[in-house]
Amino acid sequence: MTTPAASGSDHAGRYFALDPTLAATGEGAYVDYAHDVTAVQMVPGLHFRPVVGERFMVNFVRYEPHTEAPRHAHEEEQITFVIDGEFEFDLDGDVRMMHRGTAVVVPPGVPHGARTLGSTCFEIDVFDPPRKVLLEMMRTAPSEEAL
Repeated sequence: MTTPAASGSDHAGRYFALDPTLAATGEGAYVDYAHDVTAVQMVPGLHFRPVVGERFMVNFVRYEPHTEAPRHAHEEEQITFVIDGEFEFDLDGDVRMMHRGTAVVVPPGVPHGARTLGSTCFEIDVFDPPRKVLLEMMRTAPSEEAL
């Protein structure tokens, strides 16, 4: 037997509460990813603009038509949201077209990849913890000016 879900107002007080015992661990920052974050080209036609926090990473990703992110796996959990356009996503052999408003959850270690066909795609990847390889690349690889 399921219990009816409580209304949002029943939980709003807890959700928006200030915890007086909680100490800030740092200062927040506003980021305009298009101006403040230099694009990194992973492969031709695939551009990343990562914004890194203390515990997770948000990566703004643009695919040009006919671009592929090869199948791979990593230790970080990933959630991908399509903002505009579409691409084909391979989640461990389950291949689907993703379009605006769709998301996929990729647990650690699960093979996945993506490719655009004849259109572009703008998507956002969220990694927890921040993707180690991308952090290393940001420190060492040359990057492009604004795209």
